[in-house]
Amino acid sequence: MNTQPETTISTKSDAGQALPVVLFDGSCPMCSREIAFYRRKAASEKLLWIDISREPDTRSRFGISHEDAMQRFHVRDRQGHWQTGAWAFAELWSHFPGWRILSGSLRRAGLLPLTDKVYERFARWRLRRQCADGTCSTTSDRQQP
Repeated sequence: MNTQPETTISTKSDAGQALPVVLFDGSCPMCSREIAFYRRKAASEKLLWIDISREPDTRSRFGISHEDAMQRFHVRDRQGHWQTGAWAFAELWSHFPGWRILSGSLRRAGLLPLTDKVYERFARWRLRRQCADGTCSTTSDRQQP
């Protein structure tokens, strides 16, 4: 059961512009380390970071089932469109100086479909590995610490 108080998080910037939203699995040690890397950057303050391992109601808040959110990385862009997998990483990287070059290069070279196939294999492996040690759940009835 989630014992943290429910809070309303604004998805708008001070200027009224939609904030990009990053959904990540905080129960995955590898994912958490990567997200922590991005969050240490100054540009991370212009993104809304949601740990879906602690947010079971992703469907009503974001229109994405908890199972889908746990299986693939999701980023909502400023226009409100969800990007998943490699496209989500390209969207995330586009917000960080230095990483924008990688994002733009993958997009311009048409490499995102191939990159997404590699990501898909990784995502399945990650979930199987995490489930093997008993710490995974792709359902919204996950018990909260």
